[in-house]
Amino acid sequence: MSAESAAAHISREEVAHLARLARLAVTDDELDVFAGQLEVILGAVARVGEVAADDIPPMSHAVPLQNVFRPDELRPGLTQEQALSGAPAAEDGRFRVPQILGEEA
Repeated sequence: MSAESAAAHISREEVAHLARLARLAVTDDELDVFAGQLEVILGAVARVGEVAADDIPPMSHAVPLQNVFRPDELRPGLTQEQALSGAPAAEDGRFRVPQILGEEA
């Protein structure tokens, strides 16, 4: 079955119904234009459906993927003093920030 024969004819009434469902105001001229456009879209979808064959395995990506992350390695980090050295305000070994919420009860 070809894509042209598989595509259904879209009537003006169907386009008007779809427009009402989508709450779109369309003119009489637009009904004819949209009907033609929808037929082209349905034909394209039918062609895609013909390509999807049972002998083609499904895949999630067009190119095989593999994990490209580096291995986790323990490395030295900043000490507490080094981390706080550039802070505009520190208190009791922590960053001091302005209060943005009220006190909790």
